[in-house]
Amino acid sequence: MFPLSGSAVSPAARLRGLKPDWLNDPKVWRTEVLGGLVVALALIPEAISFSIIAGVDPAIGLFASFTMAVTISIVGGRRAMISAATGAVALVTAPMNREHGLGYLVATVILAGVFQVALGALGVAKLMRFVPRSVMVGFVNALAILIFMAQVPEMTDVPWAVYPLIAAGLVLMVFFPKVTTVIPAPLVSIVILTVVTVAAGVAVPTVGDKGELPSSLPVPGLPDVPFTLDTLTTIAPYAFAMALVGLMESLMTAKLVDEITDTRSSKTRESIGQGIANIVTGFFGGMGGCAMIGQTMINVKVSGARTRLSTFLAGTFLMVLCIVFGPVVSDIPMGALVAVMVMVSFATFDWHSIAPKTLKRMPAGEITVMAITVVVVVATHNLAIGVVVGSVTAMVVFAKRVAHLAQVTAVMDPDHATVVYRVTGELFFASSNDLVGQFDYTTDPDKVVIDLSAAHIWDASSVAALDAIETKYAQRGKTVQITGLNEPSAHLHGKLSGELTPGR
Repeated sequence: MFPLSGSAVSPAARLRGLKPDWLNDPKVWRTEVLGGLVVALALIPEAISFSIIAGVDPAIGLFASFTMAVTISIVGGRRAMISAATGAVALVTAPMNREHGLGYLVATVILAGVFQVALGALGVAKLMRFVPRSVMVGFVNALAILIFMAQVPEMTDVPWAVYPLIAAGLVLMVFFPKVTTVIPAPLVSIVILTVVTVAAGVAVPTVGDKGELPSSLPVPGLPDVPFTLDTLTTIAPYAFAMALVGLMESLMTAKLVDEITDTRSSKTRESIGQGIANIVTGFFGGMGGCAMIGQTMINVKVSGARTRLSTFLAGTFLMVLCIVFGPVVSDIPMGALVAVMVMVSFATFDWHSIAPKTLKRMPAGEITVMAITVVVVVATHNLAIGVVVGSVTAMVVFAKRVAHLAQVTAVMDPDHATVVYRVTGELFFASSNDLVGQFDYTTDPDKVVIDLSAAHIWDASSVAALDAIETKYAQRGKTVQITGLNEPSAHLHGKLSGELTPGR
C-alpha cells in the first residue's frame, strides 16, 4: 500500500522496508541462524562421504560445500535451498580424478560451471514445465528412499549402543517440538546425544572417524593442468554430464521447495547461479556440487528456514565448525546424524501418494509413471536419470491416451452424391496413423468432404495422413475437399501439404 501524498514516512520506517526479513524480525533471524547451524552439522559427514566417492581428500568435499553454499546464497534463484558437494556430482567426476588426477577434476568443475551458465542463459530451466506431477511425486518418494538407504551402512556392523542412540534421537525429534519450537529439534537431539556419549564414554562411530577435518580456509588458484585443446577435449564430456546432472537435481529441488513454501523462484537465475557457484568452487579447489535435497529438507521443512541467510550460514558455520571447533565436532556420534536423516526421509516421503484411497482414484498411467520414476532412481542412484525416464514415460502415456480421442464419423447426403466425414480430436503422429484406414475409398461417392472444424492439426504426420487420403481418393477419380481448418491448422496444412511425399 502506498503512503498518501504529503504523508511523512520516517527514515527508520524507510530503512526497515529496505532490510531483509531476518533483520526486521528477531524470530526469523533465530530460525535462520539455527537452521543454518543444523545443516552445517549434517553437511560434514555427507561431504566427507562424497569426497570418498570422488576419490579425493575429505577437505576437498568440505571446501566445495563451503564455497557452493556461500556463493549460491548470493547468486541463486531459490531462497533457503542448500547447495554443496553431492553424491551425484561425485559419481560423474570420480572417473576423471581416478584416470587423470585432481587437477583435471577441478578443471572439469570449472568448465561444468561455464556450461551451466550458458544453459541457464539459453533458457534450459523452462524445460521444467514438461515435468508432470506424477514424475515429481516419484522423484520425491525416490529421494526419501535414497536418503534412508544412505543411512543403512551407518546402522550395519556397528556397536549395539548405536541403535539406542538412533532411537533416542528419533524420540527427541518427535516429542521436543511439542515442548517448544524455538530451537530446532534436530539441533537439540545432536547436542544431547553428543553430551551423553562423551560424558558416558560410550564407544560409537563419530564424525571424526569419517576423515580429518580441514584446519584452514581454502586458497584460490588455477587448476594444475596444461591449458591445451587436448585438455579441453578430455574434460568436456565429463563437464557437460556434470552440468546436466547438477542442473536437473537443482531445478527439481527448487520446484519441490516452491511447493513446500508456496512461493515462486527464478529457475533461470538458479541455473546461472549453480554455474557461478561451481566456477567459484573450482577456483578454490573444490569438487563441485549442486542442490542437496536432504539438507534442503532439513533447512526448509524441519527447521522452517525461508531466507538466503540460512544458506549462507550453513556454509559459514561449516568452516567455523571444522576449523575452530574441529575436536568438538569430531566427537559427534554418527548415530545422532543418522537419526536426523531418517527423520528427514520419513518427512520427505509423500505418504498420501501411496494411500489406498489415492491409488483407487489415480489413473493407472499416472501410477505407472510414478512407480517407474521411483524404480529407476533407486536402481541407478541417479535422480536425473529417473526424472528423464519418468518424463518420457509420461509423454508416451499421454500420447497413447490422446491418440484414442480422435474420432471419424461419416454422414451421407440424401442424394448420395456427397459424403461428409467429421473428424474430432487432436491430430498428431500417434492419432493420425490410424486416420487413413477410417475412410471407405471404394464405395464412397465422387465427392468427399473432410470436416476438421472439431479437430486440430499438430504436426507433419497429420498433414501427410491427409495427403495420403486425398491420393487414395484421387486414384479412384474422386475429389476431396478439406474444410473447417482453424488458423494454425490451416497455416501448417498449407505450408506442408504436397511437400511431404516424393513425386507429388
